[in-house]
Amino acid sequence: MVVALGVTLCFMPAVELYTLTPPNQVFTLGMVSDVPAVSGTWVLSLTTVLIPVLALADIFLFKKRILQARLNIFQVCLCAGYYAIIGTFVWFAKMNLNVDWHVTFWAAIPLICLVLTLMATRRILKDEALVRAADRLR
Repeated sequence: MVVALGVTLCFMPAVELYTLTPPNQVFTLGMVSDVPAVSGTWVLSLTTVLIPVLALADIFLFKKRILQARLNIFQVCLCAGYYAIIGTFVWFAKMNLNVDWHVTFWAAIPLICLVLTLMATRRILKDEALVRAADRLR
């Protein structure tokens, strides 16, 4: 589910910026951003791409549960960092362009991914505890 949501996030804008002075223009901020005064959106693009890639890689690490849990924690940090990056870009755009901003529905995807990843991490760690307990009984 996180992979599908992350791929969707790659193609949808998270924030729309509206200029307050004529001519009124609309800029989008997401993986593909068209905001002229804000540079360095490669960080946002990299974070957006890493979320589904790490989730997909995480699926194939089922035999290495500790590594899988650590990768999940890193993915949670990426999802939380996504909002920090978006907030920084919106702040810079407000300072440089005199714009107002609107959060789209798609901005909730990293939060959903964060919750799902935390739930998966919890189950992975419970599974690891169960395997260790079974090893002690042998």
